[in-house]
Amino acid sequence: MLSRSCKLLWPVVLLCSSATIEAQETGHGAAHRQHPPQDQELHEKFYSTWHMPDNPSLSCCNSADCYPTEIKYVDGKIFARRREDGRYILVPPQKVERHRDNPDGRNHLCAPPPALSPLDSVYCFALGGAT
Repeated sequence: MLSRSCKLLWPVVLLCSSATIEAQETGHGAAHRQHPPQDQELHEKFYSTWHMPDNPSLSCCNSADCYPTEIKYVDGKIFARRREDGRYILVPPQKVERHRDNPDGRNHLCAPPPALSPLDSVYCFALGGAT
């Protein structure tokens, strides 16, 4: 059971607010949703103040939805690795943060787990290094 704040916006965006959601995630338990203890405070501060680049009035969610990730480029597009299933999902250009640096120079993705959003939604993405 994950404690998370979410609301569904029509047609496919799931945004965080305050609720408890139960979800089965492919091959992983709740432990993979935790940041290393030494990074927890750093990430929580960054994530809790991060807003969607394409809609600054909406939060990117919290540390339950956001995490450092690996990326790959395909035909000039960014694909980020979703931690729950290891699948690389397309990061829409409007979801890429361009106005603030991330906390540790790594790539960061905020996205719902596939059990909650089979459409591969992305809330926010920060490219490693200054963007």
